[in-house]
Amino acid sequence: MSSEERTIKSDQIYEGRILALRVDTVELPNQKYSKREIVDHVGAVGVVAINDKGELALIRQYRKAVEKSLLEIPAGLVDPNEEPGMAAKRELKEETGYACEKVEFMTEFYPSPGFSTEKIHLFMAKGLKMEEPDPDETEFLELVHMPYEEALRRVKLGEFTDAKTILAILIAQDFMEEKR
Repeated sequence: MSSEERTIKSDQIYEGRILALRVDTVELPNQKYSKREIVDHVGAVGVVAINDKGELALIRQYRKAVEKSLLEIPAGLVDPNEEPGMAAKRELKEETGYACEKVEFMTEFYPSPGFSTEKIHLFMAKGLKMEEPDPDETEFLELVHMPYEEALRRVKLGEFTDAKTILAILIAQDFMEEKR
């Protein structure tokens, strides 16, 4: 039996700069009906950047939704008509000051598929060169360098709470040039 839900009706509730909210009426596999609240999201990227000293570039940023500062990998939205790889290079430079020769795709995932279309693309930055950061005027960021092995240890101790950062640090092990 198929578990697919067929959309009967879709009502747009809100449309903002980075997301929209809609309520879909769906027909369930048992021919009953239900409502689904869906957040349409433009998509995002996250970047693992490890400098020649073996330090992971992290950003400390206040997140209003959770009312606290979080330590995260550099990340941001994908602009309209922008390839995720280009967005990754742009966000890395804006937030940390690191320019990179290339980015290597690691994975993509849906952080909250129960209610959101958001897809996050994770990349490993290669060939880092420090320049000047250029954050958006609404971003107040602190660049934090942490030895990669320390970041990995802290993930395993549950000290990171941002899902994309946890996943990126764990997956990065397989994309590093030299196994530590």
